[in-house]
Amino acid sequence: AADARALAEDLEALGPTFLKLGQLLSTRADLFPRPYLDALARLQDDVEPFPFEEVERIVSAALGVRLSKAFASFEERPIGSASLGQVHRAQLRDGRPVVVKVQRPDLRERIVDDMEAIEEIAALADRHTEAGRRLGFADMVEEFRRSLLDELDYRREAANLESLRADLADHDRIVIPAPVPDYSTTRILTMDRVVGTGVAALSGVRRTELDGRDLAEALFEAYLDQILLHGRFHADPHPGNVLVTDDDRLALLDLGMVGRIAPALQDRLVKLLLAVGEGRGRDAADVAIDLGRELDGFDAEAFRRRAAQLVERHRSLTLG
Repeated sequence: AADARALAEDLEALGPTFLKLGQLLSTRADLFPRPYLDALARLQDDVEPFPFEEVERIVSAALGVRLSKAFASFEERPIGSASLGQVHRAQLRDGRPVVVKVQRPDLRERIVDDMEAIEEIAALADRHTEAGRRLGFADMVEEFRRSLLDELDYRREAANLESLRADLADHDRIVIPAPVPDYSTTRILTMDRVVGTGVAALSGVRRTELDGRDLAEALFEAYLDQILLHGRFHADPHPGNVLVTDDDRLALLDLGMVGRIAPALQDRLVKLLLAVGEGRGRDAADVAIDLGRELDGFDAEAFRRRAAQLVERHRSLTLG
């Protein structure tokens, strides 16, 4: 546990790129034992804010007008400061309450430099370690690099907000803030202000007031729709990005990272879910094999046998 905490602290100290890498690794149960997953999952994307003078300079340059001319009010103190940017409350000239996400200065250059080092390490691990040959760290890092660089373009996040709002329009328990296109550029993103509390920060009293089961089912149904119906999904739903609103709904925030699923993959995922749900272990194994990439030494028949046993053993269990 001490080693796990030390790894998380080291990644946090190395800055935004490595902090994001730690958050990604916290989801990889195939790479790390539970103590490491827990330590990495607790990485706080909460860093020292940069000065308001920089915020004012970046926003004014992005919009082409003085900050005081673009907004009726703009709070100097950020309500959140993360690895890639920080968020300020503001109000438009027409009175609309918004939040403005402002990217950190010189961030892209730092991330590009960091990724060169990470890519070299991954290539070395792939060439000289059994885990690297089996898992392909270079491919993982390349996917991480693309995703991280996409996240630096706030225009892309604004488009993601619009798309997800349309996809989940029929889910009345899910809230996606609307962007303000005229006040959004590559480095700033302005969107509707959502008032609520992060799911991990809810007080004991607030928890007793909520129908947690209903909210969990609403979120689960929204993700099934995103993945299986629309083929795109909010890919960074850690607790800091999910708020319980004051009217007892769930708001999904930070849509810089959106996953996309091709129709052929959607079909396979549906088949996998149906096979598991109906207790057809060997069929589930066949779909899983089709989804994956066979490596040297893979024993398909042993995999089918173990998968069938696993599905049968868990068929009658509840989620709890």
